[in-house]
Amino acid sequence: MPSYTVTVATGSQWFAGTDDYIYLSLVGSAGCSEKHLLDKPFYNDFERGAVDSYVVTVDEELGEIQLVKIEKRKYWLHDDWYLKYITLKTPCGDYIEFPCYRWITGEGEIVLRDGRAKLACDDQIHILKQHRRKELETRQKQYRWMEWNPGFPLSIDAKCHKDLPRDIQFDSEKGVDFVLNYSRAMENLFINRFMHMFQSSWSDFADFEKIFVKISNTISERVMNHWQEDLMFGYQFLNGCNPVLIQRCTKLPEKLPVSTEMVECSLERQLTLEQEVEQGNIFIVDFELLDGIDANKTDPCTLQFLAAPICLLYKNLANKIVPIAIQANATGGGGHVQMVQRAMQDLTYTSLCFPEAIKARGMDSTEDIPYYFYRDDGLLVWEAIKTFTAEVVGIYYKSDQVVVEDQELQDFVNDVYVYGMRGKKTSGFPKSIKTREKLSEYLTVVIFTASAQHAAVNFGQYDWCSWIPNAPPTMRAPPPTAKGVVTIEQIVDMLPDRGRSCWHLGAVWALSQFQENELFLGMYPEEHFIEKPVKEAMARFRKNLDTIVSVIAERNKNKKLPYYYLSPDRIPNSVAI
Repeated sequence: MPSYTVTVATGSQWFAGTDDYIYLSLVGSAGCSEKHLLDKPFYNDFERGAVDSYVVTVDEELGEIQLVKIEKRKYWLHDDWYLKYITLKTPCGDYIEFPCYRWITGEGEIVLRDGRAKLACDDQIHILKQHRRKELETRQKQYRWMEWNPGFPLSIDAKCHKDLPRDIQFDSEKGVDFVLNYSRAMENLFINRFMHMFQSSWSDFADFEKIFVKISNTISERVMNHWQEDLMFGYQFLNGCNPVLIQRCTKLPEKLPVSTEMVECSLERQLTLEQEVEQGNIFIVDFELLDGIDANKTDPCTLQFLAAPICLLYKNLANKIVPIAIQANATGGGGHVQMVQRAMQDLTYTSLCFPEAIKARGMDSTEDIPYYFYRDDGLLVWEAIKTFTAEVVGIYYKSDQVVVEDQELQDFVNDVYVYGMRGKKTSGFPKSIKTREKLSEYLTVVIFTASAQHAAVNFGQYDWCSWIPNAPPTMRAPPPTAKGVVTIEQIVDMLPDRGRSCWHLGAVWALSQFQENELFLGMYPEEHFIEKPVKEAMARFRKNLDTIVSVIAERNKNKKLPYYYLSPDRIPNSVAI
């Protein structure tokens, strides 16, 4: 009788193993086997991280194996199981890989096909067509749209983390890591001692140094020492936590009544302010998105205030960006919901295409703006991702016509437009994709946004925001309405109290840390693709990323303010994994 060797790999994450009964059936072109209990005597099967092998004997020839069915039944209590993959050695010595990388929860059955990726048009056998349709229906039931708030893009139908499908939840380790990071921050940064003085003010700027007792040789320390300097202020708009707002000023806004006389001491070319604008030497950062937004109300004992500042910056003769005028007009009313609704008005497909977004802000010239490392590194990463996606798209889509005829793809793209972007034409999101080039671009937008763009604005939070006077999380008084009348004491009193400063410091520390099990860009430990051409494309992608890492490391050598947030070895693969 024909015998098959079945190898089953269990995940290595916490609680991945199971004590439940596991049954396997083989579905071939000539028939289907009986259910076989995978169990070895006097052995604890399917332990965390285990790779177990079993011999399955069938009564008759099954032909070419098409599918593998796995059924989990309760032993005592429900015991979820994370199945990585199954490999099958056939009676004739061939090996077939069946990737899974999924949680199997409760009692039920999953059906796996082998790891050769196929378009819908490639499935000619009825049983494979049926399997594809059922899997698609199952995913449509699992991943449903929900309106969280009017005017928001629709989100997944889940009110809390545990409502998400198990396969897209943070694993237990990552969730615990974040909590531990926050706790470690409070302890390691030696700031718990201030928490009892929750609502008391700091005495002066130097007083904030008390929460930097154990910090040394970091960007944050340099920020602490130079935060009041114009060069440091301007540099942050290029390479700090928010490098996406600065843009070349083509016309002075009416809401910022600034004249040449007011700023002439800062202008180094003996030109008027208007002439400097014409020559492209003036830049602007406008936080108008915050105008009309309510400040935090988490503490009923302390009033908090928010400003919507607008800043005019100047490129001096050394090609450095420095501030020449700042206007802070206090805001009120609205709230975070209104802020997201307002931000949605400016969210476009083009704004997520990194090169086009940089160009739209007039920030694309490396000659004019030589120290914009966010732009330089971002373009390198964008091109590496786009080259990779183009290679993979080329493997499976042999022509533009194949793209057009892939109904599953077209349905996905339309779904994002209709539900994700609420069918808003001005968003510029495509309703369909008609060429391989556009498909590659679309995939690049998804990957870059969820990896590199997130890294650029997230992992520098501790570096740039831990020195509270440089980036206060809140203010306890509205901004001044007159120039030159505010004292240092008044400014200190505006800044967060001791308790909230400590909370803020712990939060930015935790948010800026990588998890112990972090996967970085180009790392694909889950082998969903088994074809050689795709594996080779992945290897080339990793090689390109390694080159970028080397380029960035060389550039950063001996820099007092190195920029590394877009170095691929510091870009997590996805914000959700």
